[in-house]
Amino acid sequence: MRPLSFTPLAWVSITTALTETPFLGFPSPWISPSPSDDPAWQIAHDQAVEFVSRLTLTEKVNLTTGTGWEADRCIGKTGSVPRLGFEGFCLMDGPLGVRYVDKASAFPAGMNAAATFSKRLIRARGESMGHEFRGKGIDVQLGPVAGALGRTPQGGRNWEGFSPDPYLTGVAIAETIKGIQSRGVIACAKHYVLNEQEHFRGSVDVRIDDRTMHELYLWPFADAVRAGVGSVMCSYNKVNGTYACENEWVQNYLLKNELGFRGFVMSDWGAQHSTLGSALSGLDMAMPGDIMGPPTSPQPPYGSHWGGALTQAVLKGEVPQWRLDDMVTRIMTSYFRVHTGEYTSRPEPNFSAWTQNTTGPLYKASNRTWTTINLHEDVQSNHSLLIREVAAKSTVLLKNNGILPLSHPSSLAVIGNDAQDPPGGPNACPERACITGTVAMGYGSGTADFPYLISPATALFHRSQEHNVTFFNTTSNWDLSHAQSIAASAQVAIVFAAATSGENFVSIDGNAGDRNNLTLWDNGDALIKAVAAVNNNTIVVLHTSGPVIIDYAEQHPNVSAILWAGFPGQESGNGLVDVLFGDVYPQGRSPFTWGKSLESYGVELMTTAADPRNPRQKFDEGVFVDYRWFLTPGKGRVDSATYHFGHGLGYTSFEYSSLTISKHDDWEGYEPTTGTTDPAPVLGEVVDSEEEEVVERHTFPEGFDSWRIPRYVYPWINTTIYNSSENGTAKSPSIGDFPPEARDGAAQELLPAGGRKEGGNERLYEVLYTITVNIKNTGKVEGVEVVQLYLSLGGPSNPSILLRGFEDVTVSPNETKPVTFNLTRRDLSNWNTQAQNWEISDHEKAVFVGPSSVDLRLNQTLPTLYTA
Repeated sequence: MRPLSFTPLAWVSITTALTETPFLGFPSPWISPSPSDDPAWQIAHDQAVEFVSRLTLTEKVNLTTGTGWEADRCIGKTGSVPRLGFEGFCLMDGPLGVRYVDKASAFPAGMNAAATFSKRLIRARGESMGHEFRGKGIDVQLGPVAGALGRTPQGGRNWEGFSPDPYLTGVAIAETIKGIQSRGVIACAKHYVLNEQEHFRGSVDVRIDDRTMHELYLWPFADAVRAGVGSVMCSYNKVNGTYACENEWVQNYLLKNELGFRGFVMSDWGAQHSTLGSALSGLDMAMPGDIMGPPTSPQPPYGSHWGGALTQAVLKGEVPQWRLDDMVTRIMTSYFRVHTGEYTSRPEPNFSAWTQNTTGPLYKASNRTWTTINLHEDVQSNHSLLIREVAAKSTVLLKNNGILPLSHPSSLAVIGNDAQDPPGGPNACPERACITGTVAMGYGSGTADFPYLISPATALFHRSQEHNVTFFNTTSNWDLSHAQSIAASAQVAIVFAAATSGENFVSIDGNAGDRNNLTLWDNGDALIKAVAAVNNNTIVVLHTSGPVIIDYAEQHPNVSAILWAGFPGQESGNGLVDVLFGDVYPQGRSPFTWGKSLESYGVELMTTAADPRNPRQKFDEGVFVDYRWFLTPGKGRVDSATYHFGHGLGYTSFEYSSLTISKHDDWEGYEPTTGTTDPAPVLGEVVDSEEEEVVERHTFPEGFDSWRIPRYVYPWINTTIYNSSENGTAKSPSIGDFPPEARDGAAQELLPAGGRKEGGNERLYEVLYTITVNIKNTGKVEGVEVVQLYLSLGGPSNPSILLRGFEDVTVSPNETKPVTFNLTRRDLSNWNTQAQNWEISDHEKAVFVGPSSVDLRLNQTLPTLYTA
């Protein structure tokens, strides 16, 4: 082991701060590093500096503050700069398509993208979504998601993200971001960080240690930053005692310093709690701008924590001007970063998030300015082809006793509500918060309206018609006698069942976002058992937001196949039929572990708290989540899972051979980053609040009341409020609550694990080993093998294995193809809390290669990097 020496900054003890006490040390009031070693970011930064230097104080504040909930056309909209002809930023949900609009696509969920284990498909999905967001005139797509990561299998929003494995999520979020931003749209990585459940999400205080943060939850956000993400959304919860959106460790120290993030941090909607705490701790954009609380809750004087309140704080010297300039520079740097090449133009929003009518109020909250607000632009292009491909290739074949692929049986019974067309149409339930008909996405703000939805029953009916297959169909999950009657009449019975989840502002049957358990909904388990009792060719299809307890079906001799289809989007039925009949090879692999019981996961969803007003949750399991728990002796048990992470069957067989390892010679090059940034610049006019006319210049313009829009957030100050001793609500921190370092614009010390490029120390990403393995198709049909590489880091504190590579490779019968993996220094490292850096331990390390986390065909010990 070669630890790196590092003395923590004088005013904070990192190790103490990350245990039981709130982190109030202000280790770095971080600014955009300049110069940057990334030419694209540097060019964008220079353009941003030139732009910001021309702005007035109130124009700067306008670009940092949302105009208010339902105050404008978009889910989130910042103020504009009319003097320069710059329209405010339009921000829209969500991670699988444009929310609340027509003539746009409903893509497969993030977990489905991850289940393909295909970098090509994940990137293409991001590109297609970016194309649609841009076509609607949107600046920022509120996605992709790496938080929730998926700590608990019941987590309501796990499906919006990718996988509880940080490596798979890191690859998926990076490829998605590259795809979105290649189309001139800023991606927003969310929810940063530890937003792992919906219960208590706005108040829970998550206590976590430094190592777990780095090796698990921060890991995919590092990949997002390295991919060039333009924005990051901070989450509702607290982290070690402080709200994430006003947490200097989370935003300044980790994200902006250690990871070198050069974009902007926006709040989740209503996740900002103060003026000074958020501004001095690294927040750059407040959304939606106004206060999203009950009408009876205390309201700040300006109806916003920023807007006029931020202008006032800058004029009074409570927020230094360089910090405001930094906020706006970050926002504009991200804007210029994606507006390059053929995407230099900027289309205006051509829709309203609040109605799909052609005409309506431009400002919904005030019912003002009726005009044409929807142009009904069709942005779908040919994306249905990709959606169908991802739906098919994300389908995981969990069990197959030889029945699949089907070769058009004489008769086919389709059984269950989850197979059917929703009776009121695919968008009948607001936010998709119901299970009347097939489930193709979860519920909440991560949804999009379906332009259409091909149900499994419809797709199977059409296939049956084409091949003269007698077709039976029943919609009820509760009439078990009828289900058994038609199942007994058919050669093959396909039974469908679902379990959904979502965001906690809606609830289904008492499931407030998070699932209450891991059983199937709507009598699904009883339906499967009833059908299997009478038909020995029973196929089970599951549409779920994560794992369910399905061991009884795995063990049942009449259940011949089980498929997990996840949330496949608008082409749901077509994608499934493609796999069932062998038109598309089933390359899907499970992005999570299927435990035999809820208790087998070793973690708990917190549903009650000793103090419901101040709930606290400790992540005592550390890095041992999902397969890391199940497969590590002394933690979980291998036999307590029905299907393991990475599992998925196909229609042919593969042979693994010739595992070779090549060690690279540049391993000694890693050094901790040293040096400092430049001092924080003040851009444009320097505001001197001691000059009386300066204050007067930032008050509401003359005649303002004649054109003021009610409930709209403005950047100007009120002199009565300005001269008052009050500053926000009684609970808001005042300037005396912050140490001098919180407003220090001097040059900042670079962290050892940081660097001058995005993602941290550049040498963390150098390749130390190259691993090659040969894959031979020993079957009779062409197939896709998802080759997975796992690494053992050794030592008693590490999981048994960690995913560190995957590739999907298409191989013809009797053909052999080589597959190559690269292991980086980061892949081989653990986080050292004392050194505040990554290090490679001297424990023996080994690589394992195979088709799943428990089917590892080949392994070798890694050659030693160095000798003591």
